[in-house]
Amino acid sequence: MSFEWQLIVTHGIGFLITLWILRKFAWGPLLSIMEERRSTIAGEFKKIEDQKQEVAKMAANYDGKLREIESERRSKVAEAVNEGKRIAEEIKSTARHEANDITAKAKAELEREVAKAKVELKNEMVTITMNATQKIIRERLDDPKHRELISQVIDGVQKA
Repeated sequence: MSFEWQLIVTHGIGFLITLWILRKFAWGPLLSIMEERRSTIAGEFKKIEDQKQEVAKMAANYDGKLREIESERRSKVAEAVNEGKRIAEEIKSTARHEANDITAKAKAELEREVAKAKVELKNEMVTITMNATQKIIRERLDDPKHRELISQVIDGVQKA
């Protein structure tokens, strides 16, 4: 095998010229396209990172709002429970007052009925005593005088 220097040199020069032409016309545009593509991809990654941060901020904001809404809900429930207890207490108080009024009215009515019954009993006792006395004495005293005497006797018995 013999080397032909002239062929090797010619191929070397052709390779260098091809390399220079490729570098001047193909390598530069190819590198600029690759650089543009790299910057576009880096920009997209940056955009995605920014969107992730924005989503994280929105999620934190929504979580805060949810906690605030939950807190407000709890306070409103507690307020409603307290209002219910207050209304129940008012109803109980009103019922107690009405029961006391009814009891007082019933007592007063009972006392009136007892007093009325006592008066009726006294009158009946006077009548019975008068009839008994009439039968015993067989004579009749005048009615108002007789009632007065019997009433005095009954009052004396009641005091005793």
